[in-house]
Amino acid sequence: MSLTLVTGATGFVGRQTVSRLVESGCDLRVVARGQVPGIRDVVRTPDLFTESPEFWRAAFNGVERIVHIAWYAEPGLYVTSPANLVCMAGTLRMAAAAIEAGVSRFVGIGTCFEYDLTRGYLTTATPLLPRSPYGAAKAGTFMALTEILPRMGITFAWCRLFYLYGEGEDHRRLVPHLHDHLSRGEATELTSGRQIRDFLDVAEAGRRIAQVAMSNVSGAFNICSGQPVTVAELAGRIADQYGRRDLLRFGTRPDNVEDPPCVIGEPSRF
Repeated sequence: MSLTLVTGATGFVGRQTVSRLVESGCDLRVVARGQVPGIRDVVRTPDLFTESPEFWRAAFNGVERIVHIAWYAEPGLYVTSPANLVCMAGTLRMAAAAIEAGVSRFVGIGTCFEYDLTRGYLTTATPLLPRSPYGAAKAGTFMALTEILPRMGITFAWCRLFYLYGEGEDHRRLVPHLHDHLSRGEATELTSGRQIRDFLDVAEAGRRIAQVAMSNVSGAFNICSGQPVTVAELAGRIADQYGRRDLLRFGTRPDNVEDPPCVIGEPSRF
């Protein structure tokens, strides 16, 4: 079995992806700050985005496939953070080392924020027009690797994530925030809830990323449900688990004027 290296293995998306890869019998090496449960082959680093080409060439020894999931993603901060530039530069430096090491496949993680979100319904043919540092850094990384890696004989796939929820989600995000308040019988302040979104369980996202990684497909892929759901509908479903829709306070927080009214993806087939 060929060796696959994964970054971001302990994160929200990474844990699910690693689980699916392990289930498939994949031989894994991960790059992480500390130990990773169930994984023996761990390359330790305090910050993979600042590592040298020499570090990566050693880490890639014997590696056939890279699944690069790591990125700065602190809720409330990551979209506009200058840390996106560090992540972009570190990813490109890592990719250059992968070329030198003779890696044959590179799978990266993108975002729906790369697209022109004013289009509403997003396919992989939708023009890229990011309007945030996060989206711009992801789009820039995608465009650079799309042009460079295939020329060097490396197959390249890019998985664009939409709105994920599920196991291991940060408590500051919408779904765990709702569960936390409603389970304690506390009211929760919300925006109008009219925003239409494409929500997908992170476990399913991890399964699809692993499927892309273990295949030979190339190009960009939307990892999404394709199902339009308003934030109010999602909140209502969660509140119904506690029988407490009365605790949802829609309109008590202002809508973000820069927030697109509708973001729905066309799920990719692979």
